Amino acid sequence: MATYDFVFDGLGLRNWCGSSGDDGGGMTSMAQLLAETSDEDVVASAWETPFPSMDALHEACPAFPQSRELTSGLEEGFLSIKDSLKVVVDPLTQPLSWALNEALWVMQVVPWFVMIPLLMLIAYAVSRQWKLVGLVAICFGFLGFVDYYSYTMQTLAIIFVCAITCVLLGVPIGIAMSRSDRVQRTMIPILDMLQTLPPFVYLIPLIFLFSVTEPKLYGIAIILYAIVPVIRLTDLGIRLVDPDVTEAADAFGMTKRQKLFNVEIPLALPNIMAGVNQTIMMSLAMVVIASLVSAPGLGVLVLRGIRSLELGVGLLSGLGIVLLAIILDRVTKAALARINVSQSR
Repeated sequence: MATYDFVFDGLGLRNWCGSSGDDGGGMTSMAQLLAETSDEDVVASAWETPFPSMDALHEACPAFPQSRELTSGLEEGFLSIKDSLKVVVDPLTQPLSWALNEALWVMQVVPWFVMIPLLMLIAYAVSRQWKLVGLVAICFGFLGFVDYYSYTMQTLAIIFVCAITCVLLGVPIGIAMSRSDRVQRTMIPILDMLQTLPPFVYLIPLIFLFSVTEPKLYGIAIILYAIVPVIRLTDLGIRLVDPDVTEAADAFGMTKRQKLFNVEIPLALPNIMAGVNQTIMMSLAMVVIASLVSAPGLGVLVLRGIRSLELGVGLLSGLGIVLLAIILDRVTKAALARINVSQSR
C-alpha cells in the first residue's frame, strides 16, 4: 500500500485514480496494518514518511502527474511558442548583434600602438590622474606581453556595448520607477528575480531562441544579468533628491522635463554612476559564463583551462580578467569622485 492512499480514498478519488488501492478498503487495511506492527515499527515508519511530492502522490494514484511530466510540459509549452516569440524578439535584438560585431571588429582592427594610448587618454580625461593612466598602461602592456591582447580587446568590446545598452535601457526604467509607485511595485519583483536567478539559467531559453553563433545570444544574457544595479540606483538616487530643492524648482516655474534634466538627474548622478560601476563589474563577471555560448574574449581561455586542465592558461586568463576589472572599477570610481567634487563646489 502506498503512503498517501488515504488522501485519495478520503477524497473519494479512487475511481479517478484508476486503481482500487487495496482489496479490503483503505481504512480497514490501515487498521489491520497498525494492529500487526509494533509501536517501534510505527514510529520508524512515520519518521521515514516521504514528503507529499508529485512522485509520492503518483505512487498512490497513477492518474496523478509526475514531476517529469511537469518539466516536459514546460519544455513543450516553450517550444510551441518559440517560433512566434522569435518572430517578435529577433528583429528587436538584431541591432545588438550588429553593435557587438562592429565593436569586436573595431577593437581588433585598430593596432595596439593606437588603442592603448587612446585608452590611456580616455582614462586621463575621465580621472585627471596620472597614476591611473600609468595603471592602464601597465595592465594592458602586461596583457599584451603575455599574448592576451586580442582576447582582452574582445572582452572590452563586449563590456563596452553591453554596459552602454544597460545604461540606455536602465536609466529610463529607473526614472519611471522614481516617478510612479505603481511602476516601482511592478518592477521590484522582476528585478529581484533577475538579481537572484543563477547566471547559467539566463542561457537556457536563449539557446532555444537564437543560434549559438549569434552575438545577441550572449549579449542579451549579459544585459539581463547586469542591468539591475543601474535601474535600482537610478530610482534610489532620484527619490533621495532633497524635496526642498524640487520645491524651489517648482517655485521657479520649471516644467517636469526641466526639473528632471536640470535638477534631479544631476543631483542623482553619484548614485547613477555607482549603478554604472556595478553594472560594468557584473557584465565582466557574466562574460566568462557567456563563453559557454561562443562569447569571445578572456572567458574562452578560462573555459579552455577548465576543459583541458591547463592550469597556467586558466590562472593567467583569470588574472587578466582581474586586471581589466581593476581598471574599469578605478576609472568609473574616479569619474564618480570628480562628480562629487564638482557638486560640492
